[in-house]
Amino acid sequence: MSAIQPLSNSISLTVNGEYVEHAPCSIAQLLQDRQLTGKRLAVERNGSIVPKSQHATTFIQPDDRLEIVVAVGGG
Repeated sequence: MSAIQPLSNSISLTVNGEYVEHAPCSIAQLLQDRQLTGKRLAVERNGSIVPKSQHATTFIQPDDRLEIVVAVGGG
């Protein structure tokens, strides 16, 4: 039996304080993979807010630190 191998062509990054391996992609694709598409949220990449208009054109890089905050309504 062989050990589990890391994803080929994957990069290491931190999302909300959690170390993850993910295929290189845009922030929009990462949000889709995490089932967050269509939600009101903010994405911070390495300390800077990424405007929603740039999610599709901003690509995650090795060792990025992302914070994804989902807005919750209520009273």
